[in-house]
Amino acid sequence: MTPERIAELLTVYRDGLLNDVVPFWLRHGVDRQYGGIMTAVDRDGTVVDTDKGVWQQGRFIWLLGELYNEVEPRGEWLETAQQAARFLDAHGFDPDDGRMWFHLARDGRPIRKRRYAFSESFAAIAYGELAKATGEQRYAEQATRTFRRFIDHNLQPRGVQPKFTAERPLQGIGFPMITINTARQLHDSIGLEEAEAWIDRSIDVIRREHLKPDIACVMETVAPGGGIVDHFDGRTLNPGHAIEGAWFLMHEGKLRRDRELVETGCRMLDWMWQRGWDSEYGGLLYFVDVDGGPVQEYWHDMKFWWPHNEAVIATLLAYQLTGDEKYARWHAQVHDWSYRHFPDPEHGEWFGYLHRDGRLSTTLKGSLWKGPFHLPRMQLTCWQILTEMQAQAA
Repeated sequence: MTPERIAELLTVYRDGLLNDVVPFWLRHGVDRQYGGIMTAVDRDGTVVDTDKGVWQQGRFIWLLGELYNEVEPRGEWLETAQQAARFLDAHGFDPDDGRMWFHLARDGRPIRKRRYAFSESFAAIAYGELAKATGEQRYAEQATRTFRRFIDHNLQPRGVQPKFTAERPLQGIGFPMITINTARQLHDSIGLEEAEAWIDRSIDVIRREHLKPDIACVMETVAPGGGIVDHFDGRTLNPGHAIEGAWFLMHEGKLRRDRELVETGCRMLDWMWQRGWDSEYGGLLYFVDVDGGPVQEYWHDMKFWWPHNEAVIATLLAYQLTGDEKYARWHAQVHDWSYRHFPDPEHGEWFGYLHRDGRLSTTLKGSLWKGPFHLPRMQLTCWQILTEMQAQAA
């Protein structure tokens, strides 16, 4: 990758983050009446549904806190994050069991709770960034409590029915993956004491149970102990999710100066790039079958925004850590395909959902699932990586 290309990409990511994506959400999503953020917006930012996803509240607070702490201490970012945190404090937690809701009405009335506890993971990193930004101990305490709720509920769920019966127990890669990222964020923001232990445990689970070197694959879902389940749910792979996990491991290897861990992350990227990249139309397929057979989900061949965000990070990080030109080529492929198809040149931000050939599926810029997280995290992370690469080359 030439110095000119590095400088060009750095500008694209930095300016896209600060001049496009963050302003879009501050302008259109912030609820100045009830607090928090509304993410169900159409192409031009028009709110089409006022319900609020709790995931997106935590993610938005985290983003603004991270920008305040790592980029520039802008008052608007911190003030907006704090007002969203007040909404989350008031409405995000079920007083009966302490768990967090998944879906709220605009004014905070609860609508839905899910079996898993990922609302807690995103809230934990949000409170961690606010603790770092403000120095207020109450945020650090809330971050720690919420992280522990996330861990406890995923390991020993209480008060919920399991998704599958005891006839076919399954476990996904999502919990160990998100634990790695959440614990790392909290280590950096509040110095969480148990962070490294949870990261180690989660890396071990992924290596032992989800990585299958004999078939060059990262399994999304396995039986307890790591066996492959020969049914639709067990055979379905999500290449973009595994690639996200790949860069989490690479990042840990980078921080720890652990070459073997970097190589494990690169191997995960290699395997799932080969399985997920669409050789006919370009871009990453959403679901594929481990044996190359048909997939049950009818949206399997759509192109979603977030797997491309994660692949942009993973390929750039792999190139930084290895110098292998293969990763520079892959980064160019996924960057160029993504920037041809997802961004909206008229109103800003990215569309989230495309057909296989890159045609637009819906004009929505957000929903309970899509908000200001994967895209701005990609832009910020790649900006940081490229800044490091410039310094290393100087």
